[in-house]
Amino acid sequence: MLSSQKHLFQLPEEIVYLNCAYISPLLKSVEEAGIKGMARKRNPAFIKSEDFFYEGEEIRVKLGSLINAAPQQIALIPSSSYGLKSVVNNLPVNNGKHAITVSDEFPSDYYTILNWCKKNDKELKVISPPPYSSERGKKWNEKILESINIETAVVIISGIHWTDGTKFDLQKIGERCMEVNALFIVDGTQSVGALPIDVTLFHIDALVCAAYKWLLAPYSIGFAYFSEYFNNGAPLEDSWMNKSNAGDFARLTSYVDEYKPGAARYNVGEFSNFILAPMFNAALAQIIDWKVNSIQEYCSNLIQPLVQLLKEKKIWIEDENYRTSHLFGFLLPQNFSAINLLEKLQERKIFVSTRGDTIRVSVHLYNTEKDIESLIGVLATL
Repeated sequence: MLSSQKHLFQLPEEIVYLNCAYISPLLKSVEEAGIKGMARKRNPAFIKSEDFFYEGEEIRVKLGSLINAAPQQIALIPSSSYGLKSVVNNLPVNNGKHAITVSDEFPSDYYTILNWCKKNDKELKVISPPPYSSERGKKWNEKILESINIETAVVIISGIHWTDGTKFDLQKIGERCMEVNALFIVDGTQSVGALPIDVTLFHIDALVCAAYKWLLAPYSIGFAYFSEYFNNGAPLEDSWMNKSNAGDFARLTSYVDEYKPGAARYNVGEFSNFILAPMFNAALAQIIDWKVNSIQEYCSNLIQPLVQLLKEKKIWIEDENYRTSHLFGFLLPQNFSAINLLEKLQERKIFVSTRGDTIRVSVHLYNTEKDIESLIGVLATL
C-alpha cells in the first residue's frame, strides 16, 4: 500500500489542505516541467516542427491507459465546458424527447445541456436525490435508472456528485443508455485520476475532464474522450494543427479537408502549449506510477477515523458503497453554522469547502494522519 507522498509536493507544514477538489497543489516534478518549458522559450531556434505534436501524443497514450480508451479517441482541451460544447454540438436531434441530468449538477454541465434542450425543443429532466438518510445514494441511482427510457436522447452526469462525493453507478447507467439508444456523457473532473473509470466497460460515449484537480495538472488544460460515434463531427475550431497534413510545415497551404483520425478534430488550437503540456505529461506520469486504485485505497484508510467520528455524532455522510474516499461531504446539524465551522478551521489553517448543503472534504496522497486528526479536533467540539 502507498504511504504518504507529501515529500513530492511543496505544501507548507503548517497548512492542512483537505481541498483537492477545489484545486490541487503542484507536484515538484510538475513545477519543474513548467519551469523547463518557460526556459525553452528563451531560445526558440531549437523548437522543431515535430515538437508541436509529440508531447500531445504522449499525453494521449497516458490518458488512454487511465480510462481504457484508444489514444486517438482523446482530444486535448482547455476546460471541461469546451469539451462539453463540442459534444452537444454533435448530438443527434432526431431521437428522444428529453435529456437527463441530476440535481445540483456542476453549472457548466447543467447550462450546456439546458441550452441544447432549449435549442432543440427537448425537455430537461433533473433527477433529485432522496432526503439525507441511509441508502440515499442507492435510491438516487435507482431513480436515475428508472428515468432512462426510449424517449431519452442523452444522459449527462458527473462520475461522482461534485458536492458530496455520491457515486453514480456508471456501468449500469451506461448499459441502460445503450439499451434505449441514448448517448451517455460523463464529466470526470472530480473522479479521473483518483477513482478508476473505464469508458469501454461503462459504455461512455463522451468523457470530459478538467485536469487541475485530481490529475494534478495546471489550470486551463484538460482532455475529452470521444467515442467513434463522434469521429465525423463538427469541431468548435478549424485549427490547422488538427488537419491530416499538419506535420508538413512546408506545405501547410496545400489545404486539405481531412482531419487526423479519431477525435483529433476536437483538439483546442495550440494544444502543444510548451508550458502546460509538459506539466500535464509529468503529472500523468506520476499518477500512473502510483496507480489510481492505490490512491483511492490510501484515501480510504486515511479518512476512517473521521468517518467514525461523524457516525458517532450522527452527522450524515453517504453510505460507504455509494461514497468515494477522495471526496465526500457531510451534513452539519441544523443548529450549527457552516460559516462558523469554516472560520474555526481557517483559524487553524485547515482548508475544506462548502458545496451545496455539505461540508466537502477532499484528500490526496499529500495528506497525513495528522491532517485528519487536526480536522477531527475541531469537529469533536461540535
